Amino acid sequence: MLRCEPKSCRSLSFFYYALNRRSPLPKRCYHYGSAQFFRNTSYYHSLVRPSPFVFVSNYMIHPVASKRFASFFPKFVGRVVRLPAYVGGGAAALTSYMAYKVEEAGNFTRDKLTQLKDFSDHLRARLFGVSGGDGEKDPNKKGDRGGEDAAVAAALLASTGAERDKEDQQGREDEEEDEEEDRTEDEMLNLTKQMIEIRSLLNRVDSSSANLTLPSIVVIGSQSSGKSSVLEAIVGRDFLPKGSNMVTRRPIELTLVNTPGSNEATADFPSLRLYNLKDFQEVKRVLTDQNMAVPSTEAVSAEPIQLTIKSSRVPDLSMVDLPGYIQVEAADQPMELKNKIRLLCERYLAEPNIILAISAADVDLANSSALRASRAADPKGLRTIGVITKLDLVEPAKARSMLNSKKYPLKMGYVGVITKAPGRQSRLFEKNSNGHGFFSKSSGDKEEDASRGFERKFFADNRQFFTNCQVSTKKLRQKLIKILETSMSSALEPTSRLIQQELDDTSYLFKVEFNDRQLTPKSYLLNNVDVLKLAIKEFQERFNRYELKSILKADIDQRVLDLLASRYWKDDHLLELSSRKAEKDDSTALYWHKKLELCSSSLTKVGVGRLSTTLVTNAILRELENILDSTQLKNHDLIKELVNNTAINVLNSKYYATADQVENCIKPFKYEIDLEDRDWTVAHEHSVRLIKEELRQCNDRIQTIKHATGGRKLQQVMTYLQKDPSREETLGFSAMLLERGREALFLEKRSYLLNFRLKTLKGKCQTTADKDMCPEVFLNAVGDKLTSTAVLFLNVELLSDFFYSFPIELDKKLSALTDDQVELFAKEDPRIARHIELQKRKELLELALDKIDSILVFRKSYKGVHNPSGQN
Repeated sequence: MLRCEPKSCRSLSFFYYALNRRSPLPKRCYHYGSAQFFRNTSYYHSLVRPSPFVFVSNYMIHPVASKRFASFFPKFVGRVVRLPAYVGGGAAALTSYMAYKVEEAGNFTRDKLTQLKDFSDHLRARLFGVSGGDGEKDPNKKGDRGGEDAAVAAALLASTGAERDKEDQQGREDEEEDEEEDRTEDEMLNLTKQMIEIRSLLNRVDSSSANLTLPSIVVIGSQSSGKSSVLEAIVGRDFLPKGSNMVTRRPIELTLVNTPGSNEATADFPSLRLYNLKDFQEVKRVLTDQNMAVPSTEAVSAEPIQLTIKSSRVPDLSMVDLPGYIQVEAADQPMELKNKIRLLCERYLAEPNIILAISAADVDLANSSALRASRAADPKGLRTIGVITKLDLVEPAKARSMLNSKKYPLKMGYVGVITKAPGRQSRLFEKNSNGHGFFSKSSGDKEEDASRGFERKFFADNRQFFTNCQVSTKKLRQKLIKILETSMSSALEPTSRLIQQELDDTSYLFKVEFNDRQLTPKSYLLNNVDVLKLAIKEFQERFNRYELKSILKADIDQRVLDLLASRYWKDDHLLELSSRKAEKDDSTALYWHKKLELCSSSLTKVGVGRLSTTLVTNAILRELENILDSTQLKNHDLIKELVNNTAINVLNSKYYATADQVENCIKPFKYEIDLEDRDWTVAHEHSVRLIKEELRQCNDRIQTIKHATGGRKLQQVMTYLQKDPSREETLGFSAMLLERGREALFLEKRSYLLNFRLKTLKGKCQTTADKDMCPEVFLNAVGDKLTSTAVLFLNVELLSDFFYSFPIELDKKLSALTDDQVELFAKEDPRIARHIELQKRKELLELALDKIDSILVFRKSYKGVHNPSGQN
């Protein structure tokens, strides 16, 4: 083949395009200045017969093009006129480009010369003792060895340059490979993320069907195989508990969520309600506590620990870390531990989960516990990935044979990793001689970078051994993403059918039991709070000044009765008070007057302020308790406690101020009490009713004792006690019988006195002039004064503020509740819990089904676009 000169090629292409626009430009053209030369070539003879050419001014033109030449000639002339402008622009661009390349070449040459000079100086200093780059010779050496130095330097420079070129070439290949792998990984992240979300939704559904889930990656291995290190290498964080004893006692369901743009990694424990943990030492502590909570007598538990890690440096994966296999039980471990671990692992190794069987390179694959367990669950090795760790501990040739094992074949193959750098290498990244870190990264990032750097260097140095092998943690991550995406994708359709069946059953139950009535924990809480507020509003209207006075007066009346019983209603006092002679005796009258003043002072100094405030506060809390018991909140201790605490806080905020205010207002009654006739009349009527009620209760108690003991037996005991109450002989009477007899005697005397005082009140005590002889009426009038004054300020200072502030504070407390607390509140009622769970189950199934359907539709449309013929 003959190549044409550039100018001739451009001319021929131009003519050909001008004469026949619809024909493509020729890919080859041949020109040597004359048509005669062209005719003499072999290529001409191969073309001239089927299609003779016409030559115009030493250029070949196709015959068809020659016929069209005349019609297109005007256009051609116009293009020729503009040709100098095109040529000029092209020449200017070409000149600029050539100047740029010349400058770039000059800079490159200067840099290389500088590097060469520095390297030569350094080499001479190392080999021949030259101190620096100034060219001075060593005084201890004889002769000028410049020529020899230059020769050695040139040879070493040539070899070093070749090695550097080789390393640069290898580095560029690695970078291109990493970029290509990163692009492939990014394309699958979105789909995998969606399917992991679907799996998380299905895990939240309390389903009786064990197959209602999507596959996850189950990690198994012996305790010394490096299982935890592989998981930490995938996550890029040190977070799993480690130790010589068995520290993984429960399955860890690990969900990795890629969060692009996030600068930090966070961890969540959904079942423990712990979220956004940024300290992974805290994550390790929580995992350790959860594992160590399993009793040593049990050693392992089937209850999983749910852990979600979100970071921009993790792939979207769903994994399960299982307790490591053991060979022999320790002395402090149960004898059935080995069998328990095997049964627990078998549950997770069942289809459709992917098995990640981890084995150490320094252990023969024939002795791998992980491969034995995976073969039992997956005999054909269709869903098992082998991972060989610690490849740096064996010879590269042996490592390659293990990765390409034909004796223990796996369809998904083996991946070799080095998850930890040697101790010296790791320490280099952690601290320098001064104890300070070389980098500003966290210790976890430094260890991860050290391990990745060591792994990359090891496989690069031994590339010839691992050419056809799958190695590196990065390759393992990408492989896991691809396999999980493929397995989840293949399980979508059968899972969709199962979800549809579960959804139909759940929808039917929801309609039958709850008539499709929607209910959320928050709406249930708000409805009950509205009912509570309405009941409190009714209580406010009912709990007015009259109710307050009734509560306070009842307590004051009881204190009046106690004073009368202790200071008046005694035998000797009764005789003195009933004697007409005593009424005319001035000394006796003064005695009864002073006695009445002392009783009145005792009544006014009982601390009416705090007493009344406490009575009203307790009355409000009791009524609030009754209101709660009359609503559906009676089944919810959480909200009942919150309501009571809120009410107590509101009442306490005004308690002391109200008590002091009431006490200040009743202070005048401690020195003088003026009674009007109307006050005396009201007090007289109330006193008669009070004594009648006391007499009735006294008689009722006597009758109760007679019915319990027997009238005759009780009379015998009472007669015996009346003769000599201090005697210790019982004469066959039991201690209980004697106690009842004494009580009956006291009640008979009290009944006699009350009847006597009732007759006195009805016959006398008509005016305030009889107050010394009628203490019941006077003390009752004082009680009325105290009660009326206290109620006035209690209503203003305490009740009004409570009924205004309590609903506001209650709303604040309720709004501060978290969603989890509200859900716990609602589920305290079994029927409400059933309603919420069934509705939540229905919503989760619908959401999961919608997500699966959207993925299936996208996949079908994607296949239709990329494979319109329907061929695989």
